[in-house]
Amino acid sequence: MRSVLAVIDLQNVFADRTSPWFTPRFAEVVPQIARLVTAFGTNVVFTRFVAPTQPEGAWKRYYAQWPFALQPPSAPLYQVIDNFQPTSTVDATTFGKWTPRMATRVGGAGLVLAGVSTDCCVLSTALAAADAGVSVTVVSDACAGVDDESHAKALDILRLYGPLVTVATTEEVLG
Repeated sequence: MRSVLAVIDLQNVFADRTSPWFTPRFAEVVPQIARLVTAFGTNVVFTRFVAPTQPEGAWKRYYAQWPFALQPPSAPLYQVIDNFQPTSTVDATTFGKWTPRMATRVGGAGLVLAGVSTDCCVLSTALAAADAGVSVTVVSDACAGVDDESHAKALDILRLYGPLVTVATTEEVLG
């Protein structure tokens, strides 16, 4: 079965050590993601988490806690890191990136997920896609969490969703 690689939120806001949203193992997963991007060729989509123009509901409290993030999608913090130059991205103001646009891009294919953070946006995307009946593979060594414990816990939770969700390494996906 054909699969599409979704690179979740590989953005400056998570890569920058001075950012309140810095993901400590971000740089360590970039080489594995680069290998996956090369292998998947044109079957790759990059996503971006971006702030809404006007937060609604519980998002008001979220952005009260993180006011630095209330910037437009064109802001440098929301750009994909320089290592990659996607021609387009699937942007969402939500943690989960399983949007109608992503569903259209994936079509009837399987979905392979890499990126950050395992315990937030990757997890949210994986579960929504699995609920939609998509076969999901999360690449454990191509994802990073807010810390090692949260990363491991998220992967354990994702394994509970088998066989809809599979957790595999880069080598297993490419092999």
